[in-house]
Amino acid sequence: MKTDETILARDYAAGQGLRVTWRSGKLVSLEPSDAPSDIWIAPALTDLQVNGYGAVAFSSPKLTAEEMLKAVRTMHRDGCAQFFPTFTTDDWAKIVGRVRRVRGWCNQHPELRAAIAGWHIEGPFMSPIPGFCGAHAKEKMVSPTPAHIRELREAAGDAPILLTVAPEQAGVLDIIPLAVSLGIRVSLGHTNASAGEIASAVRGGAVSFTHLGNGCPQTLDRHDNIVWRVIEAEALHPGLIPDGIHVSPPLFRILHRVVDPARFWYTTDAVHPAGAPPGRFMMGKTEVEVGPDQVVRKPGASNFAGSALRPLEGVFRAAEMLGCSWREVWRRYSLQPRKMMGLDTDQFAPGKAADFCVLDFTMSEKPTVVTYIGGEKRSTLPAKGWMRSAGMA
Repeated sequence: MKTDETILARDYAAGQGLRVTWRSGKLVSLEPSDAPSDIWIAPALTDLQVNGYGAVAFSSPKLTAEEMLKAVRTMHRDGCAQFFPTFTTDDWAKIVGRVRRVRGWCNQHPELRAAIAGWHIEGPFMSPIPGFCGAHAKEKMVSPTPAHIRELREAAGDAPILLTVAPEQAGVLDIIPLAVSLGIRVSLGHTNASAGEIASAVRGGAVSFTHLGNGCPQTLDRHDNIVWRVIEAEALHPGLIPDGIHVSPPLFRILHRVVDPARFWYTTDAVHPAGAPPGRFMMGKTEVEVGPDQVVRKPGASNFAGSALRPLEGVFRAAEMLGCSWREVWRRYSLQPRKMMGLDTDQFAPGKAADFCVLDFTMSEKPTVVTYIGGEKRSTLPAKGWMRSAGMA
């Protein structure tokens, strides 16, 4: 029988000292106790939009179970216990085939099953208009039918699904209530929907907006644009990429002033070079370059081709931009995405998986972060390259 393991640390939310005990991968107890003032504990992160990680592309036709396990372990190293593999615009049969394939691996590998909390389908029911379609293939955009939605539900089993759609695309408003009735969370994105179309989508059950500030042209009408319309739609929970680049720091701050921060969920929106050092990679037949800023671009080009942000770094970049403590923003990358998707939000309780991060500020204002998955130490990462924040500790 495995013996109990214990750590003394301060709860990231309440600030109180805790004695956290776990055994055989499960939390046993969390009791008030004296703890060092510079060692903190927080639930591991949850990312709802990951296209690939650790040099593994989830949409690759050559993807293997072993590569998926590699990506999961790299996500664990970077502070993320659970995530939604994201399959982007393509032929519908290929998308549902990818869901079925990875779901089958989850049934065979407990490690995959524990890490993959659901599925994010981003397209093909989105805008084909240049700028709004972003890096998605506009020629692959189609109108949804009830058969599409039922097939997706069948392919995913009973797992949570986040489906990104554009309300102005023919047929989308008609299928939103069906999707919601089947337990699918509907998110708007890659769209130039009018305020009226957004309102209709919300009445149908849409609850989210995918990577606000992205998936739209660089130049927008200053009087009326998709960003303003989403801000006004108080029922929507917008996702944000907190790298300081996909959403500029001034806009990031403004959004947190005019939108209730409890509505936000943070994501990397990572593509497969994420988690790897800067360099050049192949995305299909296209060579891309990842710079020190963790943005993916075609060599010599300024336009973004994706994100290589690591989840833990997203927390600290968000804190830097907002000039606040990492403790304040942590929930937007852990509790809030889970709440939006209807996942378990009581992560720190006896009987739950011992998935957590320990942040040690003993030696520096930049912490060393140790990630535990199932009670096992998966990494020790110094915060090299993370931005500093006056309220970080």
